[in-house]
Amino acid sequence: MIEGHGDDIYKYGPIRCNFSSNISPLIDTSGLCEFLATRMEVINHYPEPSAHALEVALAKEYDIHPDEVLVTSGATDAIYLIAQTLRDERTFAVKRPTFSEYADACLMYGYEEAPKGGAIRWLCNPNNPTGEVYPLEKLQILSRRHHWLIIDQSYEDYLWRGILSPREAIDMQNVIQIHSMTKRFAIPGLRLGFITAPASVIQRLRTNYRPWAINALAIEAGKWLLANKHPYERYMMEDLLAEARILARRLRGIFGIHVYPSETNFMLCSIQQASAAELKAYLLEKHQFLIRDASNFAGLKDCHFRIAAQDPDSNDELVAAIYTFTRLKNG
Repeated sequence: MIEGHGDDIYKYGPIRCNFSSNISPLIDTSGLCEFLATRMEVINHYPEPSAHALEVALAKEYDIHPDEVLVTSGATDAIYLIAQTLRDERTFAVKRPTFSEYADACLMYGYEEAPKGGAIRWLCNPNNPTGEVYPLEKLQILSRRHHWLIIDQSYEDYLWRGILSPREAIDMQNVIQIHSMTKRFAIPGLRLGFITAPASVIQRLRTNYRPWAINALAIEAGKWLLANKHPYERYMMEDLLAEARILARRLRGIFGIHVYPSETNFMLCSIQQASAAELKAYLLEKHQFLIRDASNFAGLKDCHFRIAAQDPDSNDELVAAIYTFTRLKNG
């Protein structure tokens, strides 16, 4: 695990706006908090050993069988569980830049990286940190090329369009999907993710599954969220994506700032005049804004940073602050 993932707000003092986190700022969790306050007695008892009730609810949500779902303590827990279970495959491949935990998990369990092949291919779709989305045709090619295709779809709800569904992926037989309730419902502190795959694969994964891996409050939260989805959830996400496009366009208008194409709410950028670390320090000190220094993604340089769109006023302030910083650096 690398140091310096996004949302490292715990390292700093007061932050006015957190651009380092890819999680939507528009999601209201007050209803969930009120509900959990009425369910605090669950902490006095062990939770379900395998979060079965939540798996049943997720299966209904995605129109698959409960045997094709496994709830995990966040998407990262799913990554390590998959790497542990498939370790006899021995080799893996990953295209960088991407989330570091795929390689870290494989190396922990003794895999060797095989850039031009690999029995297991890891894919983040949409990709973090670039926001790139792989089309179905590419996924089909990769599934034929590798023994296993692992697709992390943690940001699948942060797109204008739909991507590979759990049913479609399960029918491909050698595709394992990772999903994130953390991202969809803005609950990173509760750690909720899940895996969808053919029932035989889920059964294999359960052989390495830790009993009581999901805490009782997280299970209660997951069930409540699925039963009480906000009726305007899709519209709120579309508003955020529209703001992201405006933010990207305005940043491209600043001399020395390059913004890579993205199909989601976050974007990878680079700065010509300074390092990302310098820009991050300036924004923290002068504006109490936090961005993601992306230089520790393998394949990126010290000029790369990632930001996620926030509300319009905060986005406007960020653009003005970055513009001022580049002017200072240009003399």
